[in-house]
Amino acid sequence: MIKLPESLQYRLNKRISQGNYRTLKHYSPCAVDFISNDYLGFSRDLVFQKELLHVVVANPKLLTGSTGSRLISGNSELIEDIETNIASLHKVEAALLFGSGYQANLALFGNLPTSKDTVIVDELIHRSVHDGCLLSKARKWKFKHNNLQDLERLLKKASGEVYIAIESLYSMDGDLAPLEQICVLARRYGAFLIVDEAHAIGVYGLGRVYSLALQDQVFATLVTYGKAMGVHGAAVLASHKVINSLINYATSFIYSTAITELMAVSIDKAYQHLFNYLDVIDKLQFVISTYHSLAPVWIRTTPGPIQTIFLSNIKDKVCLVSELETANISTCIIVWPTVAVGTERIRICLHAFNTQKDIISLFNIINKHYESN
Repeated sequence: MIKLPESLQYRLNKRISQGNYRTLKHYSPCAVDFISNDYLGFSRDLVFQKELLHVVVANPKLLTGSTGSRLISGNSELIEDIETNIASLHKVEAALLFGSGYQANLALFGNLPTSKDTVIVDELIHRSVHDGCLLSKARKWKFKHNNLQDLERLLKKASGEVYIAIESLYSMDGDLAPLEQICVLARRYGAFLIVDEAHAIGVYGLGRVYSLALQDQVFATLVTYGKAMGVHGAAVLASHKVINSLINYATSFIYSTAITELMAVSIDKAYQHLFNYLDVIDKLQFVISTYHSLAPVWIRTTPGPIQTIFLSNIKDKVCLVSELETANISTCIIVWPTVAVGTERIRICLHAFNTQKDIISLFNIINKHYESN
């Protein structure tokens, strides 16, 4: 066996000693799902699966690879037509498809700002934004989560071109950004606002930027399709000039093998399925309301499908996890470094298919392990 570098072995041992060593797990498809980002249930929807299968059977060539980057051999009229359709649906000038939201954020923040510019990010922004800022070498400042006063304090002293990075629905805390107020601040200080809608697309129809009609005030929007939309990939929504700048300068776009036509078609079909079954959004909202009505008073609730139960309120975390597994309930324990030390939590994802019985079973177990602080 090849010897590991000592620094790598040290870091692995440190993770183990701290109790946050990550391993890959299998989750039973038969378990009660409070863990996946499949908020609308599209990934398990048999009607949607048959729609995708029909497309593949009619055109088996969709199953093959794209053969190269978009700038070499990986582009096609079909992908461009779907990007045009996505832009039209969201009422923006243009869209550019990526293999993942992570890749799209690397493109946005790694290539639009320069080392002379300032990127002001919400302190709870996704890791991919931080990594993008490293690529561009832009100054990166954090403002306190959803704190408009702190954001304005930083805007007043920022130099160069100024970018603001937020999520419309936060992936770990589950709360909403004050989008309209942040748009006002961005306009007042001439900043470029970039909104990550990874967890909002589908849950809020075409996203919160669309539902609030803020397209003309947002510099660029990121939507992803691997969560509520039930497929995979992502798109940046922006002006033609912003999209063309990504095509010319975004290294994660230029040097990546293009998405397949199958991925593009599945995204297009996901939009169609959403429009055909808009009532599923109401079903999800009903589940969220049911969760709110059944939640013990000590549990914090949020307006969206992402709920959190802080482990500081749990007296025996190991026993709780074991009991949830025994009851065939899938949840996710989030610890440092994904979240700050002291804010470790159970992340509960609600879905349109969750039942009142599922939620009652979850709370019955969690209540047994509650410890008043």
